Amino acid sequence: MSYTARLIDDRERELYNRFVSRHEKGHILQSYEWGEIKSRSNWQPLRLVAEEDGEIKAAISILKRPVPLGGSIFYAPRGPVVDVKEEALLSFLLAEVKKLAAAHKAICLKVDPDVLADNEDWRRAFERHGFQKASKEAGFEGVQPRFVFRLDIRPDEETLLANMHQKTRYNLRLAKKKGVAIDDSARREDLPAFYALLKETAERDRFLIRSYQYFEDMYDYLVPRGMGHLFLGYYEGRMVAGTFLFRFGEKAWYIYGASSNQYRNVMPNYLIQWEMIRWSKERGCTLYDFRGVPGHLTEENPSTAFINSKRGSMGTTVNSSANMTWFTGIFFIGCIAPLNLSIPSACAS
Repeated sequence: MSYTARLIDDRERELYNRFVSRHEKGHILQSYEWGEIKSRSNWQPLRLVAEEDGEIKAAISILKRPVPLGGSIFYAPRGPVVDVKEEALLSFLLAEVKKLAAAHKAICLKVDPDVLADNEDWRRAFERHGFQKASKEAGFEGVQPRFVFRLDIRPDEETLLANMHQKTRYNLRLAKKKGVAIDDSARREDLPAFYALLKETAERDRFLIRSYQYFEDMYDYLVPRGMGHLFLGYYEGRMVAGTFLFRFGEKAWYIYGASSNQYRNVMPNYLIQWEMIRWSKERGCTLYDFRGVPGHLTEENPSTAFINSKRGSMGTTVNSSANMTWFTGIFFIGCIAPLNLSIPSACAS
């Protein structure tokens, strides 16, 4: 077999996205649009594909960023998109990435593929190509969640509800009884109100959020293409909850959530999650990802209380290899001591 490699540009956006979205290891952070979003914050996207007889067989979307003293770093969030059991294909793709790294004076490549941390096939495959476990000393801090909570949403709604904890079903009924309404047709002009609610949530729960411009970019690049959606929850005419969802292929991700300090007792967060699941299911999604959760889950934890994994639900806690693991390849191109550089810790989603 003979492979060829080339960079993809906007003219073949749909071709690239079609391959990534349909691949088992495809992820929205490897989509063409995600590179466009990150290009708004000093990253340069490079989309490389490996082909056989004109058909894409593997892909990787790399984000490039300059570092002090010249050179750059490469980061492929949730990439590459490839079957590691096809050793010849993986070897070819990584060899082409190394050529690209040399051309761009990249001192390292960080990858955090969407695989289980104990996936021996991936670990051995990348170790054979010189990759090593990521460390904070390399200037890359953890950016993708290590533990994520996923729900198989192929069963019908009645089955999904039956597999929820009794308290979750009660809270859903309570929200409906109290008159909480979920708007799944929110528009761009609703974005400022959602962001204000997110700021309120961040202040209450003490976490940092990105700039309003970042959310504008996500909306503008993803929502018109059906890859993002804004949900808002109302109680007595007041916005009390909001969420932002990603959709790509048959997968959906709950990315951002906000809630008011008031009226939390009417349980709007439970109802808005359920409506996001229903919305995703109606559009052909088979997997719903709650994103980051603590490694040790309890029913009291608000991140995971929505699904009771102890009662045989389809919810699964996944210990992924995300950004913490085996797959950072240090190429040492044109740099004597790259680990001592102050590399930007902005390789975040």
